[in-house]
Amino acid sequence: AKVMETLESNLLKLSNTEYSDAFSDVGKEKDTYTDDSEHGNYDVRTDQSLLIEHKLTRQKTEPRTKASLKSDAMASSGLFFKDGKKRIDYILVYKKSSPQVEKRSTFEKNLRAEGLMLEREPAVTNSDIMFVKIHCPWETLCKYAERMNIRMPFRKKCYYTDWRSKTMGSLQRNMRELKSWLPRNPMKLDKEALPDLEETDCYTAPFSRARIHHFTINNKDSFFSNSTRSRIVHHMLQRTKYEDGKSKMGINRLLNNGTYEAAFPPHEGSHKSRHPIKTHGAQNHRHLLYERWARWGMWYKYQPLDLIRRYFGEKIGLYFAWLGWYTGMLIPAALVGLFVFLYGLFTMDSSQVSYEMKITKRKIQGVSVEETLCKEICEANETIMCPMCERNCTLQKLNESCIYAKVTHLFDNGGTVFFAIFMAIWATVFLEFWKRRRAVLTYDWDLIDWEDEEEELRPQFEAKYSQVERVNPITGKPEPFQPFPDKLSRLMVSVSGIFFMISLVLTAVFAVVVYRLVAMEQFASFKWYFIKKYWQFATSGTGVCINFMIIMSLNVVYEKVAYLLTDLEHPRTESEWENSFALKMFLFQFVNLNSSIFYIAFFLGRFAGRPGKYNKLFNRWRLEECHPSGCLIDLCLQMGVIMVLKQMWNNFMELGYPLLQNWWSRRKMKRSGQLMEHKISLPQWEKDWNLQPMNLHGLMDEYLEMVLQFGFTTIFVAAFPLAPLLALLNNIIEIRLDAYKFVTQWRRPMPARATDIGIWYGILEGIGVLAVITNAFVIAITSDYIPRFVYAYKYGPCTDQGYRQEKCLKGYVNSSLSVFDLSELGMGYSGYCRYRDYRAPPWSSTPYEFTLQFWHVLAARLAFIIVFEHLVFGIKSFIAYLIPDMPKDLCDRMRREKYLVQEMMYEAELEHLQRERKKNGKQYHHEWP
Repeated sequence: AKVMETLESNLLKLSNTEYSDAFSDVGKEKDTYTDDSEHGNYDVRTDQSLLIEHKLTRQKTEPRTKASLKSDAMASSGLFFKDGKKRIDYILVYKKSSPQVEKRSTFEKNLRAEGLMLEREPAVTNSDIMFVKIHCPWETLCKYAERMNIRMPFRKKCYYTDWRSKTMGSLQRNMRELKSWLPRNPMKLDKEALPDLEETDCYTAPFSRARIHHFTINNKDSFFSNSTRSRIVHHMLQRTKYEDGKSKMGINRLLNNGTYEAAFPPHEGSHKSRHPIKTHGAQNHRHLLYERWARWGMWYKYQPLDLIRRYFGEKIGLYFAWLGWYTGMLIPAALVGLFVFLYGLFTMDSSQVSYEMKITKRKIQGVSVEETLCKEICEANETIMCPMCERNCTLQKLNESCIYAKVTHLFDNGGTVFFAIFMAIWATVFLEFWKRRRAVLTYDWDLIDWEDEEEELRPQFEAKYSQVERVNPITGKPEPFQPFPDKLSRLMVSVSGIFFMISLVLTAVFAVVVYRLVAMEQFASFKWYFIKKYWQFATSGTGVCINFMIIMSLNVVYEKVAYLLTDLEHPRTESEWENSFALKMFLFQFVNLNSSIFYIAFFLGRFAGRPGKYNKLFNRWRLEECHPSGCLIDLCLQMGVIMVLKQMWNNFMELGYPLLQNWWSRRKMKRSGQLMEHKISLPQWEKDWNLQPMNLHGLMDEYLEMVLQFGFTTIFVAAFPLAPLLALLNNIIEIRLDAYKFVTQWRRPMPARATDIGIWYGILEGIGVLAVITNAFVIAITSDYIPRFVYAYKYGPCTDQGYRQEKCLKGYVNSSLSVFDLSELGMGYSGYCRYRDYRAPPWSSTPYEFTLQFWHVLAARLAFIIVFEHLVFGIKSFIAYLIPDMPKDLCDRMRREKYLVQEMMYEAELEHLQRERKKNGKQYHHEWP
């Protein structure tokens, strides 16, 4: 025992001198805030066997040059300390010219006191930049892994499916053999190309130093993965003080006040190699992710989710799993939407046959409803339409709207109602099956019990409410508590800010409406013939572009306001902060994107009045009314332009902007001439420093983009059936674009854990409910489906003969147009004109009053909305009831695993106690301890 104590003390001195040597080069510089004596104060408690092994290997390897050259190579790779042994777990970056010297010195001293090892190194390309490399020793890793309840592997899994495969029937075995002879699925990745992720094949349990003998520790350097080590160091950085005071803690505050410029875990090396991966293999996990995931040539392959999770953490892995699932589910929706569009396209082309041809009644019965409507509009060369503006508009014939009628027919045809019902059911199926997919992933990634174990308080919350404490009802320990009056007052201020920003959005939409009213008069008297002829299209197109620019400008303001309001609320945990911030950003951007679409869908042309008695805004500008072919064309134009431009802008900001920034930083380094003259290869930490940082809420931006796209895909899909196809094409690009960005353009984000996609699932469910309501109103109010339906059954030529689609809508266009006496306008016109409405003619006893057909159509619209909503909600609820949230075989595996883990823990404890009794010479008994 005395010999061991002497050996341990000598080794402690030796390790301290080694650690001080690591700082010797930095200490020689003029760095007044570096105290090299501080690193001797930190606790270097290490396992005794490891110390003996370390001394023996040191004595053997010191005289050998090969080992020293190997350590130098490992150190130069940028992944280890200068000794080539201590792995870099985290990087801090600061400027030597920064005035926050005392805070940084105190912070680093406290980090060493917590058990971390630090090493400074100046930058190669900038003499003002200093890097602080952080290494977490084994003892510190174990201490904080136990404190954070990190689950670690302790026994290889005995799969329940292995037992089940033995009892599988001969038919299923034959089917499996037959499947092996079939061609391999080209979308699957080769198993040989991916590493064997051993931790997924082991049972896990919360790490405990008292029961360290239970866990499978083959190598202490690789027992904790790189992402786990970085997560532990980040946990320590978040809770280390830099000044006296309860709120003076955390790396985030030091980043905000300029003490440090950046803090990030390093990448595992370069993502490229001079040698092909097929012959030489992958250099590291980053290189493997680039070759098998981030390259554009892998766009049709499944994603390596286990490898993504291992490198970036479970939170980012779940995002890519959800994005891949969403993209796959868009395939059937895109196919059905394309079929509806092609149906309208083919019937539109066949509708160009003229009615002037003398055809028999039997041939007329072969013409479809949509063909009849298009022909009635395109051949109405004698029907005069009332002027659609006050001063500069001329009288137009109905057949001049032929192009608009054909384009409207592409989206408003017989398949619209079916597609709306299909998309409502699709949204439910997508969410229900995602819950099953998420359950499988959380089981495979060992996240089933994580939420209850690791939900921690935010440091800002602890610092703010440290004086008020109460006992946690779950843990039984005292913790900071936010009083209800304080919470309510902050929540009210936040809600007021949200309503103010939403009112700002509505003000912007109102400004666009005013622009449309003013531009309508100007384009109608434009010098260019094309603009003058299609003045309505020009008004709508320019209005959409202006609205898009306003949307993108306001989004910048919304992000800052949402950040301030969320910090004002002081959420208790990090997940609560993220959920609150995500909800605000979604509300802001959803209203910002969709308010103009809601206006066009449900308000445009509804309150315009009638000829001779138009409603005017501020008694000056006449309200805009729909085109003679309907308002659906304006809605389609608004959705298509905003959706396409928004996706193009997002893709540029996600990849193009970081590429430009990284290119500019490389160009500045080339201008300095340091790298070209001396041909110095940058270490990994400096390469990462030159990359772009991931935002604090970067993943929130990715979710927000996809959720808003989901809203475009479902809410107004009855008006724009090509939305799922555009979303599918965008997402195929988005997956590889995000992968390329995470692997090559961004610094490695802190690997975080999560069990689901957070508040976004609830938002998706809310969008699904809203989609049913909006599609019901679009079909009933915006489209002409209900007026055509009422005319065919009540006012058409076959009212008493039963509904026959081929001829019952003949004369519908004439029935939907009312008559007005032009002499009442006082503009020098005479005769009659037509306008879209159901009003009595001027020669009737009640001129310009609503007719009975108007009230029939209104009643049918309300009835359709009620029936459609109840029917679709009933189908959605029934489907959600039929699909369980978790597969049955997964439930059985989880129950069996809990049973086996409990048995294994008992057995391992018993074996350990028996070995201890044998070692101590005590009597051995066969009993439980």
